[in-house]
Amino acid sequence: MKNYDFIVIGGGIVGLATARQLQQQFNHAKVLVLEKELRLAIHQTGRNSGIIHAGVYYAPGSLKAQFCRAGNVETKAFCREHGIPFRETGKLLVATDAQDRENMQDLLERCRINEIETEELDQQQLKEMEPNVTGVAATWVPSTGIVDFAEVTKKLAEQVVAAGGEIQTNCRVTGLREDQGIEVTTIQGLFHGRFLVSCAGLHSDRVIRMLGQKPDFKILPFRGEYFQLPGAKSSIVTHPIYPIPNPELPFLGIHLTPMIDGSLTVGPNATLALAREGYSRWTMNLADLADMFSYPGLYRLIMKYPMATLTELKNSLYRPGYLKLVNRYCPAIKEQDLLPYPSGVRAQAVRPDGTTLDDFLFVETERALIVGNAPSPAATSAMPIARHICDKVEKLID
Repeated sequence: MKNYDFIVIGGGIVGLATARQLQQQFNHAKVLVLEKELRLAIHQTGRNSGIIHAGVYYAPGSLKAQFCRAGNVETKAFCREHGIPFRETGKLLVATDAQDRENMQDLLERCRINEIETEELDQQQLKEMEPNVTGVAATWVPSTGIVDFAEVTKKLAEQVVAAGGEIQTNCRVTGLREDQGIEVTTIQGLFHGRFLVSCAGLHSDRVIRMLGQKPDFKILPFRGEYFQLPGAKSSIVTHPIYPIPNPELPFLGIHLTPMIDGSLTVGPNATLALAREGYSRWTMNLADLADMFSYPGLYRLIMKYPMATLTELKNSLYRPGYLKLVNRYCPAIKEQDLLPYPSGVRAQAVRPDGTTLDDFLFVETERALIVGNAPSPAATSAMPIARHICDKVEKLID
């Protein structure tokens, strides 16, 4: 059985940023990263819009607001230092009616408090910036960018290995035991560490239970379906275009995103997946289904948002309904323009009363720290999250 100072579960961007930070903060620490898949960053890290968020939506004082603002700067600096392609595109949040415009004022006030640079545009200014976008007003956020977060993760992994760390793929964790340290049972054998950090994303609550704890939430998987526009329409907009989100709902709405490879994507929506890694609507996992449908928080969540639940399901099955949401701000897109593109699955932490956890959440035991909830903007915020984790680890060890 091999021995390490720190074992990190999860080979996404948060896990690799944490492994690198552990090496930097604890000099000469022996670090092991365990990833259950054959490759790194293939789940939430590699299946998102690729947006380097500015922090527009997040409640002042929240960890989201703090981490995102710092992460926006640090992600760009990391990319510059290591030659990773990214673009500071800025983004537009488009108000399409009077209610949107009213909600937009609340966002502008939140940005002011969070010290995020914004500019309010009128209808004519919006049209000059994006001729194919329709709206009554818009908010311009210049610090938003785009990147491939899987490439960022790849570079972080290279740094971890260069500093003497180990990364073990195809190494699913099947058991955990705390004693004088932490014993990790995997399909490739036993590993022993002084301390464990878990960044397991869609399986974070299960890791907590492996440690004998009872989390007061469960991860529910929500599939986000994307489409890609044909090459002839890949330049129909030049900036990420977002709707003004409904403050009553936990999701941001369907947006247009120019990707770093030059393509243009549409999405995502948000509909309940039938597996924690259910990237297709036909993918089912019986254990995941039993886990979900035996959980009272699922039904209470649905009862909080009954119309939104039905609408998201309808639009998942009925493409014209999906398109209608896009056409509110970009009428030039037609149904035949919606070409296939890989879906993502969001790990949504939900309490038994149906309340969604909106901020980052960390769970501590004597020998472990688990990232219980890491919603968007986790990819943007990975480096500040890693520092926060390591500061907590330092206190726990002391």
